Amino acid sequence: METKNKSAIKGGAFVIKETSYQEVFIPEEFDEEQVMIRQTCEEFLKTEVFPNLDRIDAQEEGLMLGLLGKAGELGLLSVSIPEAYGGFGKNFNTSMLVADAIGAGHSFAVALSAHTGIGTLPILYYGNDAQKEKYIPKLATGEWKAAYCLTEPNSGSDANSGRTSAKRNAEGTHYLINGQKMWITNGGFADVFIVFAKIDDDKNLTAFIVERDFGGITMNPEEHKLGIKGSSTRQVFFNDCPVPVENMLSERQNGFKIAVNILNVGRIKLGAATIGSSRRVINQAINYANERVQFGLPISKFGAIRYKLAEMAVRNYAVESAAYRAGQNIDDAYAALVANGMDETKAKLKATEQFAIECAILKVWGSEMLDYAVDEGVQIYGGMGYSADAPMERAYRDSRINRIFEGTNEVNRLLIVDMLLKRALKGELDLMGPAQAVTDELMAIPDFGEVDYTDFVYEKQRIANLKKAGLLVAGAAVQKLMMTLQKEQEILMNIADIIGDVYLAESVLLRVEKLASQRGLDAVQSQVDMARIYLHTAVDRVYLAGKEALQSFAEGDELKMMLAGLRRFTKVEPYNIKDARQRVAKQLIEANGWCF
Repeated sequence: METKNKSAIKGGAFVIKETSYQEVFIPEEFDEEQVMIRQTCEEFLKTEVFPNLDRIDAQEEGLMLGLLGKAGELGLLSVSIPEAYGGFGKNFNTSMLVADAIGAGHSFAVALSAHTGIGTLPILYYGNDAQKEKYIPKLATGEWKAAYCLTEPNSGSDANSGRTSAKRNAEGTHYLINGQKMWITNGGFADVFIVFAKIDDDKNLTAFIVERDFGGITMNPEEHKLGIKGSSTRQVFFNDCPVPVENMLSERQNGFKIAVNILNVGRIKLGAATIGSSRRVINQAINYANERVQFGLPISKFGAIRYKLAEMAVRNYAVESAAYRAGQNIDDAYAALVANGMDETKAKLKATEQFAIECAILKVWGSEMLDYAVDEGVQIYGGMGYSADAPMERAYRDSRINRIFEGTNEVNRLLIVDMLLKRALKGELDLMGPAQAVTDELMAIPDFGEVDYTDFVYEKQRIANLKKAGLLVAGAAVQKLMMTLQKEQEILMNIADIIGDVYLAESVLLRVEKLASQRGLDAVQSQVDMARIYLHTAVDRVYLAGKEALQSFAEGDELKMMLAGLRRFTKVEPYNIKDARQRVAKQLIEANGWCF
């Protein structure tokens, strides 16, 4: 893969830095082995999961356990586990590819993701040698299943306020854990639990590896849920559960840090999973639109339906472009850290932490993309979309949890801005310099030069201007509100919306630019259409979010000046989006499925 200064890329730097297409990875570049891994995932879903969706949702005794066991035999639980512990040792982006492919698997995808992610990674990343040697090989094969016990009735987003306690026994050999955890995925059958509790009067959580057979563990019946009905979700009670002192994970009071860092992985993997799930919905919608005849024509002939199919595809394509861009950035950061002498396990954690902003963006934009796709999928199916006998009903219900999983989308939006500002305060990102430059530019005469459409110059200029719009709004908010900005959640979410749309618009453009350099522009016209559709609609969204934010804290001449600047930075030449969507839809309809 062609690269350029990849080690210099920093998380969040896309806000102030222009990125070359040579710096990004695109999914068309996966090698033969990675493509085979994806095909293995897809074949597993086709043969083992899709024919059994009703049985899975009914939680047929032993079925999910059996499926996870079969997945383990195929190596699907151990793609990113080091070879020393029985895994394949593949890179982060390969594990993203597995999350993408398995993401179409409804409740099974949730069970597998919880096991391989939040259930296994805390031990892999934070465990000592003895802990990893004991647990990881069995988790890698699926002999043991894992769950993650963080959430409590009164501590959801505020995880560190949990009340589950751990006290050392008189002999000093065990911690006795007492407390209640809820919404525990895989709770009904897990052999190993990652449990967060506070020791004595500690301020912060400590993590423990708890085996079901330790005793003192009871559970409520399975939760009745809106969707992902086949996913085991239990309340778990710990009643003097004896945990050997050697099963403390990492250091005392390091649990909250573990939870935060593991959530970064969970967020970007969830973003990847929404791609595969949405792609399946798009395929089903296209198939149905080609088969359903009304007024003597397949409904795929009608503009209203074509709009929906094209927009579903555009949003999926944009999230996919951003997901593998970020995944490769994490791989590159890891490689650079290891090359500079950092321990491999610490490097994996540091690399993911470095791109926590992008992880949060992928979680939010992926989950909302999937919600859009399933909603339009139901609409395309019409009355059948509302029937449990057709596939959209399950897809619609199963999608909704993703905006709550791994931190709500509201919390993640706030985190996006919070992390950017904290990095600026630490000197890791120079945000205020570029923000001041944007303010100075407002006083200068605008450049109304010739529009250059060659080599995506025009589109790249629009991306640069959207970044200026974001810096204008964020810089003004920081200067005007200062210490009270953190309380202005609506404004913070406006800024997050700008940042996320900029990241996706740039990612899809870079992908298409790289594809054009490899295949020639004529061969990727539909992809160019998708990039331009996303960019032009993102411009409108950025303007609206920026206007709403500015009007929340500025007034008078100052507000007029900033709104004029915002309009300047969101100015675009006219573009026929309707015809572009028609071209995208035509290719999807002729292929009778996803073809990008």
